[in-house]
Amino acid sequence: MISAVPDGAPIVTLTDVEKHFGPVRALGGVSLSIAAGECLGLVGHNGAGKSTLVNLINGGLRPSAGDVAYSGGATAAEAGVRSVFQELSLCPNLTVAENLRIAHRGLRGLGWRRGARRIMRQTLDTVFPGHGIDVDTEVAYLSIAERQMVEIAIGFAPRGTEARLVVLDEPTSSLDAGIAEQLLAHVRAFCAAGGAVLLISHMLGEIFAAATRIVVMSDGTVVGDRPVSGYTRHGLVEAMGHVAAEAETPTEAEARAIGGEVLRTPEGLSARRGEIVGLSGLAGHGQAEALARLYLGATSGWRAARGGAGMVFVAGDRGRDGLLPLWSILRNASIGVLGQGRWLLNRGAEAQMAEEWRTRIGIRTDDVTNPILSLSGGNQQKVLFARALATKAEIVIMDDPMRGVDVGTKRDVYGMIRAEAAKGRTFLWYSTETEEVCECDRVFVFRNGEISAELTGDAITEDRILEASFEMQEE
Repeated sequence: MISAVPDGAPIVTLTDVEKHFGPVRALGGVSLSIAAGECLGLVGHNGAGKSTLVNLINGGLRPSAGDVAYSGGATAAEAGVRSVFQELSLCPNLTVAENLRIAHRGLRGLGWRRGARRIMRQTLDTVFPGHGIDVDTEVAYLSIAERQMVEIAIGFAPRGTEARLVVLDEPTSSLDAGIAEQLLAHVRAFCAAGGAVLLISHMLGEIFAAATRIVVMSDGTVVGDRPVSGYTRHGLVEAMGHVAAEAETPTEAEARAIGGEVLRTPEGLSARRGEIVGLSGLAGHGQAEALARLYLGATSGWRAARGGAGMVFVAGDRGRDGLLPLWSILRNASIGVLGQGRWLLNRGAEAQMAEEWRTRIGIRTDDVTNPILSLSGGNQQKVLFARALATKAEIVIMDDPMRGVDVGTKRDVYGMIRAEAAKGRTFLWYSTETEEVCECDRVFVFRNGEISAELTGDAITEDRILEASFEMQEE
């Protein structure tokens, strides 16, 4: 038994909780409890208040009004509440095992590294069998998927006390389908053993696969709270306040003319004018590296920089490759077009562009001069999309760009991508989500750093992608 709290008894209870940041109301009158043995799915669009609620539950914030009470301890830490955030918090210059020491203050003395290695190996083996991560590797040398796996393992690892409630905020945003299923299986086992999980995900299939109860948030309030059996996928999207757009019909796809070839790489990756090309396969099999080589090869030289290169990049790891954290939303959005065609910056045109894209892509802010870090993770990702699409680049390279973006905005972005492709723009789109890859005209599946299949039309299905992702052996 994981938890000292009886199965079905609340681990944390929130009563009429409010949270204000100056004049801004982030939460208004939320009452909620999370019980031992349950997996609570928390859904809502970016800016709905999910992150604020999580920070109240884990003790990172104090409520402006109302009460947060824990069973088994006076504080969140004493009650065994853990959080795994969407924005990874690992120290890149420390090893995997050394990162555990930051959260596990009981690791002391000359031999603490030996204990840290043992705990991390055991936990990684339990949550992600066959993970292949060396616990003596510095985090800086891990892929983003491996870093996410390490962060999750630290959340579940024994750290003097056992975890009783683990908050998972978009935990599979960088994981491929196979690794994500390993995590969901562990979540189900953890809850069956008496633990509890608060699962935040924009991938609704994961919510239905793991949750026993679903809470829906909108504008800082709870607008729905039912057992998982009380929702359908469409009903859940409607409860969130945004009905997903319909997928592109074959007639619309045919109407989008595709021109001649505009690029070809040594590994065989190619794209034509106006085409949406997907890169798929298991995470870490060379897709991101292929896009990085292509982009850097076209934009690193001074001649390319002066000419604009005709290529733009949308990062999935926004903290490392995308955001300028000390700058405003405005400057983060406009840096790609600053000074184009002029020696002096036209601040009026800059503000107009940022405001246009704020409305068009739905960035949740009242003032684009606010710091970029004032936005939720999903809204930060929208800013990176606005930065890329506001340019005149003819080729848009996207490295798993929808991490942490809600389902309604995803559908809107799909529509914008198709509209831009209809104007002649070419998109190269790597995604760990099969649903996104199926939006493409052509898909290259990678395995072991090489292209194992090229799929088009009706052949772009989850089964065909999975078949090409694994090496099939003859009898």
